[in-house]
Amino acid sequence: MKHLLKGMAKSLAIVATAWAASTSLAAAQDQSTWEQIKETGKLRIGVTQAPPWFSKNPATGEWDSGLGITLGQNMADVLGAELEAVEVTWGTAVAALQANKIDFMPVLDAKPERAMSIDFPKNPLLFISLAVLAREDIAAEKWADLNKEGIKIAVPQGSSMDSFVTETLPNADIQRFPDNGSSIAAFQSGRVDAVSLFHPPLLAARKKLGKGQLVIPTPAFSSPTSVGVRKEMDKSFRDWIDVTILYWYETGKTQGWYEDFLTDFGLDPKTSPVIQREKLFGR
Repeated sequence: MKHLLKGMAKSLAIVATAWAASTSLAAAQDQSTWEQIKETGKLRIGVTQAPPWFSKNPATGEWDSGLGITLGQNMADVLGAELEAVEVTWGTAVAALQANKIDFMPVLDAKPERAMSIDFPKNPLLFISLAVLAREDIAAEKWADLNKEGIKIAVPQGSSMDSFVTETLPNADIQRFPDNGSSIAAFQSGRVDAVSLFHPPLLAARKKLGKGQLVIPTPAFSSPTSVGVRKEMDKSFRDWIDVTILYWYETGKTQGWYEDFLTDFGLDPKTSPVIQREKLFGR
């Protein structure tokens, strides 16, 4: 009987321990992002190698430059938290948010498909515009300047750039390539007169190639990008981000941080596309 009671007591202890552990885990999972940041003192940002948004220093291994990093550090400073960079990819960022591996991912487009899985603030973070990297001896200030027979323009096949350029430039010779890299390579080799992409990849391309004019032709075609956060009942963190990015956008902070990175990257902000849509026609 004593052995039986001892065995029952041992079993009950194991069950109690397991129940306590599962309850603790459930409580942690139910904790909102806002509460987690307050408790841990850390703000976890998703990062991926993608100048001008995120850039890792090869000498130190630290994520220390880019607009997304500056944005995250300023958020952390306001919250009194330590910024922690967690490496993801554009393709895994949504899953990382859902799995509570990161708290937010800047420069993530608020697409309808993504909004089914994660949340976004109401206000956009910034605007990216469709641009062209063109030969310096051709006019490219307006889309109409490029809508001429004999002008060859590279685009990634089946992309939104392909659709826009095909519709806007019916007289140009549209050359379609599998991806961004091969489209840029066609311009580098001189097979085309210009390549059209949303402007961030073209910034790095112009820096690397050392040639071409980077222009957002008018009328400008711009697309908003946002900040991805986890879907949760407590909207405190999402709403705080919404107020914060609107304030920094409207006061010119976001544009200023972007220009600081371009300068450090060796590019002249005055010749680079802006990310504050209202300034597109004011420069």
